[in-house]
Amino acid sequence: MDRKRPFDAVLIIAFGGPEAPEHVRPFLENVVRGKPVPRERLEQVARNYERFGGISPLPAVTRSQATGLRERLGATGVDLPVFVGMRNWHPFLADTLADMARQGVRRAIGFIAAAHHSYPSCGEYKKNVREACQALRRQGLPEIGITYVDSWYVHPDFIRAYADHVREAINRLEPPLRERARIVFSAHSIPTVMAGQCCYRQHLEITARGVLECIGRRDWALVYQSRSGRPQDPWLEPDINDYLRSQRACGLEAAVVVPIGFIIDHIEVLYDLDVRAAEVCREIGLPMARARTLNDDPLFLDMMADVVRRTWERGRECIPLPITESHFNRHAHLTEKM
Repeated sequence: MDRKRPFDAVLIIAFGGPEAPEHVRPFLENVVRGKPVPRERLEQVARNYERFGGISPLPAVTRSQATGLRERLGATGVDLPVFVGMRNWHPFLADTLADMARQGVRRAIGFIAAAHHSYPSCGEYKKNVREACQALRRQGLPEIGITYVDSWYVHPDFIRAYADHVREAINRLEPPLRERARIVFSAHSIPTVMAGQCCYRQHLEITARGVLECIGRRDWALVYQSRSGRPQDPWLEPDINDYLRSQRACGLEAAVVVPIGFIIDHIEVLYDLDVRAAEVCREIGLPMARARTLNDDPLFLDMMADVVRRTWERGRECIPLPITESHFNRHAHLTEKM
């Protein structure tokens, strides 16, 4: 390996999303593949996408992130192509990795577009990357080694970017309510059994506290949204809508909802918060403002470039070791203790 150029490319790994109405149901079939999801549930989610024209903002925003990342890296002398691979829609991870292999990429820096560690948000993505890399052999293509960036859920630029968005949301409330509003952080729910085996909830709390320190607020809560699966299985709670109803009954005057577990305004944010939670707030008379996710915010792009550059520099100092799931989980545990 050339120590002066330890990597050939960057790979952004994201969830994916439809970019035309006819893509919605095939995309959702990919999302639920191998999972016992009832057809009526799939149709309900499809209708949520159709409310927004059958188009998810996620692919376009991810491409914009890739462009911003490449420009920032180039400005600091790290001239690397940035590829995008999606779990559930085009460009699929397997297709992207095959294209990378044909272009001569042998070592890449991986950036998973999720800040907080759990199997659905990080572990499953790494599994899909391994499967896509194994598929390269079957196509007669060279394998690609992927070295992932370090955790970034407490990165100063990540915290500052979300703090800016929270301040903006607070200022959309009527002036008398701004100081009395509670900051309600929201994240995707996961099964409690799964949550007990990872640091997901702890990472969310650490990020939330960092944002609160930035904006000088103390009244806050962490809630969950977008749960799926069997109703009898316990998932992380409280559900955001149940929480808003109960707290309004207890005298809550206003809420600033912050989708801290998401980095892009995709359908689970646009529908579950801007439609469903907003409907609940109108029903109970609770003033609410929703903070924008980070999308391609310049501070977030700066953070992406910083964690990629740090991985690049480590690669110049030594040959990166392959990262296994046990390494990942141990690192997440240690980071939580910091």
